[in-house]
Amino acid sequence: MKIRLTIALLAALTVMGAVAAQDSGSAPAAGQNGGGWGGNGQRGGRGGFGGMGLMGRGLMGTVTEVAADHYTIKTDAGDIYTVHYSANTRIFKMPAGMRGQGGQGGGQGMGEGRGMGRGGNPPQQLQASDIKVGDVIEARGETDAAAKSVGAVAVVQLDPEQVKQIREMEANYGKTWLMGKVTAIDGVKVTLTGAVDNAPHSFVADENTTFRRRRDPITLADIQVGDTVRVDGAEKDGVFTATTVGVMGMAQGENPGAPRPAPQQ
Repeated sequence: MKIRLTIALLAALTVMGAVAAQDSGSAPAAGQNGGGWGGNGQRGGRGGFGGMGLMGRGLMGTVTEVAADHYTIKTDAGDIYTVHYSANTRIFKMPAGMRGQGGQGGGQGMGEGRGMGRGGNPPQQLQASDIKVGDVIEARGETDAAAKSVGAVAVVQLDPEQVKQIREMEANYGKTWLMGKVTAIDGVKVTLTGAVDNAPHSFVADENTTFRRRRDPITLADIQVGDTVRVDGAEKDGVFTATTVGVMGMAQGENPGAPRPAPQQ
């Protein structure tokens, strides 16, 4: 559960940052379009660090030991894992400026992917020796929960602000925000499968709810089963009421090469 949660929360951070950038009308820096940095540290793949998709497995923890071929980390749950790395392991530092709600920049993750960080900055490549005791890292690769080990394909160094955001998002998921794939729509009630916990959640819309697909204003009627949405709002008496709903990616049947109409003023 914690393994999937870390990846999903990192994906949520980038998606939420992208929505904020889109709403403000900002565009990616020249040369930053595309799927971001793939899981092997190369540009252009979905589901990698730029896209921060949910593909692959990962684990976040604080480094307690640094050795020539492995790191030892302690997770928030108190588990001790060995992260094995080699010359083929890609090691990066997440760029400062990756924000959650109201922030800037960020690859879209589940959407189009536009690089990561403020102004589309890519991750900074590190040497294995740049990771120190006390750093918080996220290791991606084959995880063996029984052996408490990760064969790392990639290791990401996170800064304290990013770690704080991840932990706050974990605590607030289902209370102030939701993200996931829509599975059913019944009147003003929308049910989705949570991207963080893979569990069913629902929210309701009212006259104060605003909807967007990228920069474009839409309505509840434009949301379809299969859409991936990010929802902000509040839970009261067991009902999550949405204040804003952002739909990621294109509508079904939309031509990505077709010109888009200008937003209404």
